[in-house]
Amino acid sequence: MNAPRLELTDTPPPGAQEVLVAGLVAESGAALGEPFAARPLAVLLRDPETDAVQGGLLGRTDKGWLFVQFLFLPQACRGAGLGAEVLRRAEAEARERGCHHVWLDTFSFQAPGFYEKQGYHCFGSLPGYPAEHSRHFYFKKLLTEL
Repeated sequence: MNAPRLELTDTPPPGAQEVLVAGLVAESGAALGEPFAARPLAVLLRDPETDAVQGGLLGRTDKGWLFVQFLFLPQACRGAGLGAEVLRRAEAEARERGCHHVWLDTFSFQAPGFYEKQGYHCFGSLPGYPAEHSRHFYFKKLLTEL
């Protein structure tokens, strides 16, 4: 067998991501003894007149964890507890799905203080990412019996 050819590109061909994900999922499933079963989770903030999505939370649950990928509220909706309620609803649904923890990341110019007020604990940071800011990683235990 010939050695694979390496290619560096900023435009991977269609299907490249699927090949990598399928390989990782197969190996992870073999190591963990269970299938990869990520399930999307969303808490959406909708305009009462148009029903258009204005913000909210997008994430996924898998293997007992909720990962919060995005949480955004328009500036006009901040400061009244709506962000905390969005997060509470996502956490409640994660508990219903059997999750025991949640994790997320945020930048220093975004919302570290907000997450800390919600009971999240920083478990790592990348200083200088980006530039003069930092990226912070947080987790929270959802079930007390663990």
